Amino acid sequence: MIPIAFPKAKMAAKDQTILAADVGGTKTNLSLFTVEDGAMRFIREGSYRSSQYPSFVDIVKIFHAGVALPDRICVGFAGPVIRGEAEGTNLAWGISSTKVTQELGIKKVSIINDLEANAYGLAALQEHEVLVINEGDKDLKGNAAIISPGTGLGEAGLFWDGKGLHPFATEGGHCDFYPRTEIDVELFLYLRSTYEHISWERLLSGAGIFTIYKFLRDIRNLDEPLWMSRKMAQEDPAQVISEGAMKEEHIALETYQLFLRYLAEESANLALKIKSTGGLFIGGGIVPKILPMLDQRVFLSHFLHSGRLKTLLEKVPVYVILNDKTALWGAAYYAAYS
Repeated sequence: MIPIAFPKAKMAAKDQTILAADVGGTKTNLSLFTVEDGAMRFIREGSYRSSQYPSFVDIVKIFHAGVALPDRICVGFAGPVIRGEAEGTNLAWGISSTKVTQELGIKKVSIINDLEANAYGLAALQEHEVLVINEGDKDLKGNAAIISPGTGLGEAGLFWDGKGLHPFATEGGHCDFYPRTEIDVELFLYLRSTYEHISWERLLSGAGIFTIYKFLRDIRNLDEPLWMSRKMAQEDPAQVISEGAMKEEHIALETYQLFLRYLAEESANLALKIKSTGGLFIGGGIVPKILPMLDQRVFLSHFLHSGRLKTLLEKVPVYVILNDKTALWGAAYYAAYS
């Protein structure tokens, strides 16, 4: 178990119920837990399309229809959280711990960034729930970092105090993308015709995968299979591109090669800024679904392409998180120890 330092040393009292939420631009996932003998026990879960509901409270009321409300709530929210309030970066509504308390009558309500919740959830991961990309130096303790491409691009850090890791949120996914190669420059100019600010999230996200695809189709003139064009008109483009890559369609494979190179480069940027000798964790909903396309040697060659600090990055363990409930477990732990 990864040594995460929680807000308080003592867990909530026995039989306390905890509602953990992972609110993203696409989905809001909920899990209900109870505290038993100093441990968390999962009870039930639900998933809702975020855009179909006017607020988080409305989703909670549906999830708890006919049953008692929980004793505590912790929400991992996709957006910057300030004083218990947040507005969605890729979501039309925001959230406030004060308003949730007022509307539901629950005193203990915590709102944290979704990547902060992911970071707390590392404490729940078992060895089989991570894929090792780089062994690194596991005896070298230190800070850690987490990067998660999904609807958007989340990034967080974990500060090592000598005994445990303290998660903290960042908005690093919105820092500027920079080009390294000629094709990157072409892509940058393509993006600049649409966006005033070009962040890493413009590429390392579900929408970013489609952006890369359109660039390869419209600017680099790669052939688009007719079946993909027709299917994209009806379904999520990123999923269709993934299907195309599995069928070895050239444009889809090229899309993911660029996506994974950019992920390796930004992962290295984050690892260097945090000095994450304690590990770099790749989460989110995209990478676990495209593992057959992830050539670990190629990924590491781009991850380590950082000039004089290559020797430091070689020491950084790199993992892919395989448990898609990590953020929910993290939110539950945070609530239990708050």
